Amino acid sequence: MNFRQLFSTLFPFLLVGCLGVHSEQKLISLPQDPLVQVYFNHTESSQYQESLRQQQRKGDDLEQQIIEAISTSKSSVDVAVQELRLPKIAQALGERQKAGVKVRVILENTYNYSLGESQPGKTAREAAKYDELRKLSDRNQDGKISVQEAQQGDALLILRNAKVPVIDDTADGSKGSDLMHHKFIVVDDRTIIVTSANFTSSDIHGDLTNPDSTGNANNLVKIDSPELAAIFTQEFNLMWNGDRAFGLKKPFRPPQQVQVGNITIDVQFSPTSSTSPFRQSTNGLIAKTLSTSSQSVDLALFVFSDQNIANTLEQQSLHNVKIRAVIEPDFIYRPYSEALDMMGVSLSNKCKYEANNHPWLQPITTVGVPQLFKGDLLHHKFAVIDKSTVITGSHNWSESANTSNDENLLVIHSLTVAAHYQQEFERLYSNAQLGVSERLQQKIQKAQKQCVKG
Repeated sequence: MNFRQLFSTLFPFLLVGCLGVHSEQKLISLPQDPLVQVYFNHTESSQYQESLRQQQRKGDDLEQQIIEAISTSKSSVDVAVQELRLPKIAQALGERQKAGVKVRVILENTYNYSLGESQPGKTAREAAKYDELRKLSDRNQDGKISVQEAQQGDALLILRNAKVPVIDDTADGSKGSDLMHHKFIVVDDRTIIVTSANFTSSDIHGDLTNPDSTGNANNLVKIDSPELAAIFTQEFNLMWNGDRAFGLKKPFRPPQQVQVGNITIDVQFSPTSSTSPFRQSTNGLIAKTLSTSSQSVDLALFVFSDQNIANTLEQQSLHNVKIRAVIEPDFIYRPYSEALDMMGVSLSNKCKYEANNHPWLQPITTVGVPQLFKGDLLHHKFAVIDKSTVITGSHNWSESANTSNDENLLVIHSLTVAAHYQQEFERLYSNAQLGVSERLQQKIQKAQKQCVKG
């Protein structure tokens, strides 16, 4: 691509940057690469009507992107996702199964149940998930679920009635991996969807009982690449075939690199044994990619708790790389959060600090929390490096994602793709509360007083 073509492709994004995030020009849709397309359920450049609450709202319809990919299948559809609750996605899979397409689904065992079955789990979060499933099926909202309502609203019952084979991470005879946390689809050995979103109303559209909720902030990448599809299919088959290996039962695989048109993509899967060198792991790939930055690193993360990655960012910051971050409010102020290191503070847990805790000697003030609707989460797991490279996938920046969970990680080298992620970051950062907040100061002071008393 020559300079004239590149400038033409990125001009709308550059215009947004010049005019500011609050300009009406931000509504311009950015150009998509023909082979690697990116979507965000909170983008301000498009709008759609939700399938469940029938509300018109801003954003890309991630559910519809998934359904359209499934509906085009002619030979095979492989789905590996932590949780699948959206009925229309299940119906699309069932229709392709009935049409003779080979459909396979892998779930996290915690969410592999239908209405009427014994409710797994005992936590408040799991109880809320079961309650959401009931609300999905209770179409007339009378508090009762008829057989017909269950058959139309219970996604896993829809799959079972369509005879779609479904397994979970207990299929290897274990109690399950720490988390089967994948969120990917492979269609016809060619099209791959990789997303940070589970296939639920809360992760895509919003909470069913809260009309103000607009869903957890998530992204979706659709890639046309037989070579990359083969790599994801290999990961799927390790979990599906033979010994049905999940977690650390899978063999170690180093990062692989593929060329998709003009775009280079690195891909690696978790987990990696904690006894292996850090540089070989998925978190190692994150750190390696961050270390290439020369100008800027922008982070939008659900969880950030890996010390080695934080140390890498500190070194980049000391070399005048501008680092900004927005972190999910539920996790940013916990003792293990590396956002605390970045801000130069520490928070003890029962008077004990995280092992190898290392607050930055030159802290930054460009770290904070986005302003979200009540009930919504920042569920992204992405970084933009020098506005030209993107780290994304299902992979949280945590030790468990690195050494325990079934995860995928993509590093996409593309100015065009990076522009989309940059726009989403700027949206979140534009109204973020930055620096050491009053809430955090109070937590630190409370912890210090408790330790003094002890």
